[in-house]
Amino acid sequence: MSPMLQNVLVLALILGYGLMEFATRRYQATVNANGNDTKLELLMFVSLIAVAQPVALLGTDALCTWLVPGQRGAWADLPWWSMVAIFLVADDMTQYWWHRLSHTPLLWPLHRAHHSAKYMSIRITYRNNFFYYLLMPGIWAGGVLLFLGFGKVYAAYIVVKIAVILGAHCAWRWDEPLYRIRALRPLMWVVERTISTPATHWAHHALTNADGIGHYKGNFGNLLFFWDVLFGTAHITRKYPAAVGLEDDRLFGEEHWADQMFYPLSHSTREHTALRPGGRPYESSADAPLTASANGSGA
Repeated sequence: MSPMLQNVLVLALILGYGLMEFATRRYQATVNANGNDTKLELLMFVSLIAVAQPVALLGTDALCTWLVPGQRGAWADLPWWSMVAIFLVADDMTQYWWHRLSHTPLLWPLHRAHHSAKYMSIRITYRNNFFYYLLMPGIWAGGVLLFLGFGKVYAAYIVVKIAVILGAHCAWRWDEPLYRIRALRPLMWVVERTISTPATHWAHHALTNADGIGHYKGNFGNLLFFWDVLFGTAHITRKYPAAVGLEDDRLFGEEHWADQMFYPLSHSTREHTALRPGGRPYESSADAPLTASANGSGA
């Protein structure tokens, strides 16, 4: 697949999911974004494609050219299916662990922006801290694999992964009507244990675990939900939480977009914040998402 075709397909996915959010009126009914949200989401999307990804991919190419120049394209003759399997481990499984570690107090400030959204939509897919992506091991591993000759499957792999993660965040819950079709139950049993779906990923963004649906201490998978099944962090209910977001934002007000995006370069002045040196996750409630993280059970 050519880079041009990859970009066309990615744009089609964004437009397609966006259209379904509006056509089903899920966006109008549930997405209550403000200017602070829009600045964070837009600037993070631009920074990912214009800074973090190019730095990681070009950086690994330069490092590999310097350290192991004779290995350029050395694995290019591997069959496509083995390349995909290697990508799933080097990129997607490492992202699972990076995501899981980002729910511990040390790395939480680099990821909390993703959970501070009070709504689910494709617009929050890449809402994170700038350094969250710049330090993500999977992006750098992908650069090494491209150097080794995996370019012929990279574009197709990325398109499939983006299709899944956009769908998992989408305000339009594409899986919801499928659960009601009896004939599809065996298929959906397999699907929800293989890839991330709205039901499993919305549970990860839940405001609370008290209803038995929310599961912000698990469901970390990006492309493959199978990693959650394999590593014991899966929670499947085929239901959706009543609310998403962070309890501390509701109590003390939302954090400024610049603090969320550029911490530790920018620090919050808010009471009870994790976005300043010495700040701690909010832990006033036994069910608060960051209480779990603070006492070690968030991973």
